[in-house]
Amino acid sequence: MTNAPEAVFRDALTRAIESAWDLAPTEIPLTYPPNAELGDLASPVCFELARTLKRSPREIAAAIADAFRAGDGIERVEVAGAGYLNAFLDRDVFLREKLSGATAPAAPDARKIIVEHTNINPNKAAHIGHLRNAVLGDTLVRFLRRIGRDVEVQNYIDDTGVQVADLVVGFQQIRGEGLAQILERYSEEALRERGQRFDYLAWDLYAEVTQWYADDDARLTHRAACLEAMERGDNETAEIAAHVSRRMVQHHLETMDRIGARYDVLPRESDILRLDFWKHAFERLKSSSAIHLTERGKNAGCWVMDLADAEAGAGEDQKVIVRSNGTVTYVGKDIAYQMWKFGLLGKDFHYDAFDWSPRRELYSLWSTCSDGRDENPRSFGGATRVYNVIDTRQSYLQRVVQQGLRSLGHDAQADRSIHYAYEMVALTPAAVAAMFPDHPLSEEDRGRAYLEMSGRKGLGVKADDLLDTLIERARSEIAKRNPELDASEIDEMARRIAVGAVRYYMLRYTRNRVVAFDLDAALAFEGETGPYLQYSVVRARNILGKVEQAFGPESVAAGELGRDVSLAALPPGTVAEHWNLVLQFLRVDAVVAQAVETLELSTVAKHAYTLAQAFNSFYHRYRVAQEENASIRRARTAIVRLYHDGMLELLELLGIEVPTRM
Repeated sequence: MTNAPEAVFRDALTRAIESAWDLAPTEIPLTYPPNAELGDLASPVCFELARTLKRSPREIAAAIADAFRAGDGIERVEVAGAGYLNAFLDRDVFLREKLSGATAPAAPDARKIIVEHTNINPNKAAHIGHLRNAVLGDTLVRFLRRIGRDVEVQNYIDDTGVQVADLVVGFQQIRGEGLAQILERYSEEALRERGQRFDYLAWDLYAEVTQWYADDDARLTHRAACLEAMERGDNETAEIAAHVSRRMVQHHLETMDRIGARYDVLPRESDILRLDFWKHAFERLKSSSAIHLTERGKNAGCWVMDLADAEAGAGEDQKVIVRSNGTVTYVGKDIAYQMWKFGLLGKDFHYDAFDWSPRRELYSLWSTCSDGRDENPRSFGGATRVYNVIDTRQSYLQRVVQQGLRSLGHDAQADRSIHYAYEMVALTPAAVAAMFPDHPLSEEDRGRAYLEMSGRKGLGVKADDLLDTLIERARSEIAKRNPELDASEIDEMARRIAVGAVRYYMLRYTRNRVVAFDLDAALAFEGETGPYLQYSVVRARNILGKVEQAFGPESVAAGELGRDVSLAALPPGTVAEHWNLVLQFLRVDAVVAQAVETLELSTVAKHAYTLAQAFNSFYHRYRVAQEENASIRRARTAIVRLYHDGMLELLELLGIEVPTRM
């Protein structure tokens, strides 16, 4: 028996139902009893069978229980309540197999899934909100792969959008700089000499452009002219846009690499235009009457899509797809891109290896291109399901994209085009005071749960600044606790603690809740935090170290412990608490699958925290290395080993590394 307990129980119930009632159930729902005394798993399947068999659920359950045959890790099945079937697992079987690593991996599913996330406009440094997007997207990828899915990770680069155009306008109109001056004045070498970063410099220039427009609306003509030149290509303005976009993407990749986010391909919006993706989609949208040209009203001269009733009821009955000047809107290009993701466009990009530092040697990354520089990359696109990780403010535009697919007759793909929406990130007043000491906070501000980011108010938090602040705080605490460590070891520990703090903080809240980020709360070693989970693993490692020191390496080896360990050796009144830790690890894959199905990744973070709390209670209540009874010590060592290895694996699923000590 090498399957998860849920799969084992379903198989056993299927056989028992067929034996008792000559039925082959298509689905067997499972639940978890409130405590292990009532069973380890339960099923309400008899309530469903009652409709077919015209018998009471309890009568059906009794017959199934009689037909059940123990084995494959299930000790017995009992009837409970009005017709539940409760399963009691053979605890030693599952404990030993979990220790031996014999649990079967999820069955592979060759149907490709695309997850698109991060997608930062390449016009300035990444900010704190982008960290939540990348953490959610990267964690979703990890979960999908855990349950056997084939996942392709895309990071869409909007290199022809308004934000890039505004940055180009800033260089050309405010700084008076052309491509040659930009290449010379802002080379990496020149910036290093001045102690500057290109993405930080662009952050300030973009804010300057925004104010420049606000001072004189007539200046917006420069934006329109820049967008048109970028879309047309083969001119200096387009070359500047391409240069600054690529430079910014390199910075964004380095920032996201700090938190462990990885990508397979970077599709560029400019290639959608230059390879006529949009032109191809445009003709199909016109021929299917999905869009039409308006001749009067506010949208005169525009190609528009008539919106579904739900959108029209929200106050807008049309969405502009192509502006009157002939330029395509963001949502138009996104429809073409979404068609390509599903393999519906009949066209493909060219590809080029994206060369960037510092991870180029550790994993391959591809970028789309339009000049035929293919280097035999893996096949991209052509998915059966697509997750677009974009904040909730983009919900309307995502629905327009779905409607575009439906209007072309692709209803199945529209149903599998999933907007993974989430709420914004803000700062607690305490975090604002810590990161912006010169920013005035009113009494009203100090009393609020959070303060929203605002570039106009000077409350824009760059992602790297946040990470650097957390690392410095963690470094200070580590040095205080471990003065004997050398600087490089302290730096690595501080990095892991800071990244763990950020990732867990972004995951612990449900996705429809605003994250009010607080520096002290994120880094706390107590409570629901990343460092608390990391510390629990370090504590387990220390316990195993003491056992090994006293009784030798074999006393803590998972394989050796899994040979003949038995929970029956424990004092009767303590078995349930020991078993609970094992049972919670047995449920990890089911929790991950549920998180993917509901897109509520916080459930896995909560599960990890529940496990850490249970281990903390175990640690304080029971002796391990000091236990004199060898059988009891062996059973408890097995629990600690299971916790250490299982939590390392679970935290890796959350993208969190554990320091060597804390």
